Amino acid sequence: MSKTTSITVNVQWGDCDPADIVFFPNFNRWMDASSQSFFLQCGVPRWRELENTRGIVGTPLLEINTKFYKPATYGDTLTVETRVQEWRPRVFIQHHQVRRDGTLLCEGWETRAFVQRTNGVLKSIPIPEDLKALCV
Repeated sequence: MSKTTSITVNVQWGDCDPADIVFFPNFNRWMDASSQSFFLQCGVPRWRELENTRGIVGTPLLEINTKFYKPATYGDTLTVETRVQEWRPRVFIQHHQVRRDGTLLCEGWETRAFVQRTNGVLKSIPIPEDLKALCV
């Protein structure tokens, strides 16, 4: 397991489709933003700093699964809670829950890996134990 962090999203009119509900890819965009925020809130340096000091470019997305339960619309304030559900040797599974006033609207699971650039190609590396320790 890991720490749980959260971000707040204020849904704008442009986030919605013609039916006035949030267009589904926006949930994934907010989960991606919450993924990055998770690491910052846990004390992991920004990706640019890690690339300069350790060659770690970031944690790109390898797989995503999203379930939708209830819609959201413009004017809603949402909370995206994020934690690492599972740490594996080279990848980790992040779990996100999107809520409005405590009601679960959507949840998603992302498989990600820490990567370095080698000869212009991104390659996964074993999860750095010191960075993992900041997050648990």
